[in-house]
Amino acid sequence: MQLDSFYPVICTAKVAETSAFYIEHFGFTHTFEADWYVSLQHIEQPQYQLAVIDHTHPTVPENFRKPVQGLILNFEVQDVDAEYQRLIKEVGLPAHVDLRSEDFGMRHFITSDPSGVMIDVITLIPPSADFAKQYVEG
Repeated sequence: MQLDSFYPVICTAKVAETSAFYIEHFGFTHTFEADWYVSLQHIEQPQYQLAVIDHTHPTVPENFRKPVQGLILNFEVQDVDAEYQRLIKEVGLPAHVDLRSEDFGMRHFITSDPSGVMIDVITLIPPSADFAKQYVEG
């Protein structure tokens, strides 16, 4: 399969609030906006996209018209400590997992958006020797 694009679409009752959250805190901007659907694109890296849809909209198959649950979005950044300071300490977003380093090779924290989507903000670090063996080369 040759992909032209790939992006998550968050099903929610909070379309405006959720899209505003990613614009304000994560550097996205609108590329399309309706009361039931918002398409977002990262300002500095336009290949990164995200969309938000009203979970009750008729374009969502009836059996799937439920708000998002159990989704984690990973945002890999250069300096997770600076993002923790900005988002958790200064802005006051909730810290569901406090800033910490993991043996499997990442330093991270987890917060959430208004729709309950978990956001794992990550900086890659060297893994422990045991975990380094589990990575595939290349």
